[in-house]
Amino acid sequence: MVYCLVLISMDEAISDKCAIVVAHTLHDVYGFMKDLQHRGREAAGIAAIGDTIDVLKWIGPVSYFDLEDLHKIFPGSAYHTFLGHLRYATKGRKEHLLQDAHPHAIGGEFLERGDHLLIRDCQAVIVHNGQVNVPDLEGIVTEKLTTDCDSEALLHYYMLKGERQMMQNITGAYTLAIADTRKKDVIVMRDRTGIKPGVLGFKDGRCGVASEDVAFRKNGGKVIENLQPGAIYYLGHNGEYTKEVIIKEKLRQCFFEWNYITDAETVLNRVPVKDMREILGETLAEEFHPDDVDIVTFLPRCPEAAARAYARTTSIPFLPVFYKVRAERSFMGSTETERKDSINFNLHLLPGYESRLRDKTIVLMDDSTIRGNNCTRARDVLLQAGVQKIYHLNYTPPIGIIGADGIARGCEFGVDMPPTDTFIARGRTREEISAILKMEVHYISAEGMLRSFEKAGIARSSLCTYCIGGNHPFR
Repeated sequence: MVYCLVLISMDEAISDKCAIVVAHTLHDVYGFMKDLQHRGREAAGIAAIGDTIDVLKWIGPVSYFDLEDLHKIFPGSAYHTFLGHLRYATKGRKEHLLQDAHPHAIGGEFLERGDHLLIRDCQAVIVHNGQVNVPDLEGIVTEKLTTDCDSEALLHYYMLKGERQMMQNITGAYTLAIADTRKKDVIVMRDRTGIKPGVLGFKDGRCGVASEDVAFRKNGGKVIENLQPGAIYYLGHNGEYTKEVIIKEKLRQCFFEWNYITDAETVLNRVPVKDMREILGETLAEEFHPDDVDIVTFLPRCPEAAARAYARTTSIPFLPVFYKVRAERSFMGSTETERKDSINFNLHLLPGYESRLRDKTIVLMDDSTIRGNNCTRARDVLLQAGVQKIYHLNYTPPIGIIGADGIARGCEFGVDMPPTDTFIARGRTREEISAILKMEVHYISAEGMLRSFEKAGIARSSLCTYCIGGNHPFR
């Protein structure tokens, strides 16, 4: 008997880039950052705010610096608030990870220590998730910038114009926090579109901020609200907060936060990420379900919910077949070589599964396919196990296509896939993509994905779909 297998996986090339945290103890900012590590692992950084603002940033994941040693650098009695940041570069120079890492600072004494950097007695600092165009930041003196990062330019714009004019004048994607020696409160802002996520939470009697609610829930806190797009929050050193709505929101949320970027346990704008992925899996099963498929599986870890939903909807048995040595996401490698090594050395077939896969047909379903590196590795592993045929399904429509307006798509709002990137779907038919990947490729339709979001209670008009051919969110 010949069997077929549906494989749900993810592509290595998609990268969000960053997480921000505001907390009132070093222990909390460190714990929050560890639980948001999936949003960036190139570099990490902390700003400590007290009578002075001091910064430490380092190359690598959060755990590179031990918490005990962080307490020596930032003694608890000297500071009342901490800003944290995890970075995957969308702007700046990937060969200068440490210099371009957050927090960005104005002023201060720089102490370079090889793989980490201390900045003592800063005038102001920023942590930022998103992306803006530096030429739009009118009035800043570019000669004063020490990096190519839009975040540093945003901080200079804030120093020149203030937070209210910044909110009113700047069109771009940002969820950010700023500490300024001229002000007693930490300033937190989310742009009018809400493209990048952020929540206000409560921990040990004091309010803080994180890119995802999972940071609070996993550390014994609770969420107060999603940061309101178009609003400024002022967080006091005692843990209280005030909010000022500056501009009316015009929601254009990034659909890919649900499809891939955000942790599966996160509830994003009142919609659980896991539930959203299940609905996408169900919709894809309705749109494409070949008769010869007998087993559904997934490539760890993001698409598991969609894979299980696909299996339930089609009544096909579900079977995990892969494991990963490390939980890291391969797209977060700093170079193409590092990303490929992360795939090749991290993804393996479970022991003893060769006999269960021999002569079967595989359907490989990604949450997305950008360049095809991850699904190619999975294909090779499965073929080596004796698989007869592979389908390849995606619960995100083709990314990076040329829109009906003739403009090449990509992301300019905080995900590292600019319109100039090499997208496998650009200018190619589904059949041509299949020939390149050496397996039959299918995508959820754009209409099917939008219906899925509506089913979850998210209006299609509130989503940014620019990367799959939709309208520009700021035009």
